[in-house]
Amino acid sequence: MQKTLVHILSGILLSSGLLLSLVQPAAAQTPGGDAAATPADTAATIPAVTTSSNAPANQSLCLPYLDSTENSDCLNAGPSAALTQLANSGITFPAAPLTVVTPPYDLNNIPYSYAKVIDDAVPMYASVEDAVAGNVKEMMPLGKFKYVSLMQKETGSDGVTYYQIANQDWISSAVINRVSATYFQGDLIKSAPSVTFAWVVQSQVPSYTAPGYNSPKTGKLYNRQDVVRCYGSEELDNMEWVRIGPNEWIEHRFIGRVINSPTPPDGVTNGRWIEVNLYEQVLTVYDNNQMVFATLISSGGKPFYTKPGTFQIYRKVDFEYMTGAFEADRSDYYYIEQVPYIMYFDEARALHGAYWNNYLGNPGSHGCVNLSVADAHWLYDWANEGDTVYVWDPSGQTPTDPSLYGSGAF
Repeated sequence: MQKTLVHILSGILLSSGLLLSLVQPAAAQTPGGDAAATPADTAATIPAVTTSSNAPANQSLCLPYLDSTENSDCLNAGPSAALTQLANSGITFPAAPLTVVTPPYDLNNIPYSYAKVIDDAVPMYASVEDAVAGNVKEMMPLGKFKYVSLMQKETGSDGVTYYQIANQDWISSAVINRVSATYFQGDLIKSAPSVTFAWVVQSQVPSYTAPGYNSPKTGKLYNRQDVVRCYGSEELDNMEWVRIGPNEWIEHRFIGRVINSPTPPDGVTNGRWIEVNLYEQVLTVYDNNQMVFATLISSGGKPFYTKPGTFQIYRKVDFEYMTGAFEADRSDYYYIEQVPYIMYFDEARALHGAYWNNYLGNPGSHGCVNLSVADAHWLYDWANEGDTVYVWDPSGQTPTDPSLYGSGAF
């Protein structure tokens, strides 16, 4: 009698549509975004269920999430069947929790402040007094990509503020803009993720009700560093689309997925390695064959790719300047002071903090693997010289011919 009452109540709830609301993503109205989508745009597609001709006419629908013994005398159709199909894809209500925590915030602490040099021709002085007198010691080499660390600050008798930089020379405050490093931090992984998750790597990214830009928008917009769960993908028009909800999709290039790959690379026998996934622009760390850390990176942009392969960290240095040029006329000269937490693994290519980088999740370096300062600090503390760095591109888009690669750079 009690089970019959449950089935009757189940039928009433189903007919009223209350259970259907469990599989309808709410349409979020965001300033500057599209008008809120209608329920027809956003509702998850409920599969049509054809009842077998020999099913009892008075058989009630099964309640969602009951096991097979509890559902033995009810009809597995409607919302129950739809929710079961979603669960088979990894989508549950509520969503499976992510067993991650943020590393300590004080990993962001660094003993320097930084500035970008905004003038091409920059005079450098041996002292503030020389600067006031106009006695130039030497000119900083020409180049568009120059960053300095500010060691001391002093106001000259001419009322101008001067900074001493890491090479011990003084420059005018008029030729620099102060910069602030991103405070982004990856995640410590407490246990193997039960579902793939990702960071959004651009702002104002819309999602769609199905793969493809011809599909209706959901009305939701995502911003950089938002976290989404991923439930498989499909390819359409040479673009990968990732499912992030019951009826919600986003193009892959706007996210960086954390994909658990606990099988060690060839030659790794101690259970410790660092994986750099160039397609996802994500770095993961494994200890005892278990993922323990994940974060966004910026690897080398075309034509200065980060070279795929298996390498070992051969030198660690906490702070060091990087300088050089690739073009014969040195028009691309770069000079970067006090680059933090450097781990060299392939000639001049290294894992390191990049206080100038605000585009993590997108390639753009000259071959190194850029991380936020905090993430580089965590990795520097964890890694040992001799640890393996496995760089790969599962999409196959990155060249693998060694002859195409120089020594690399920042």
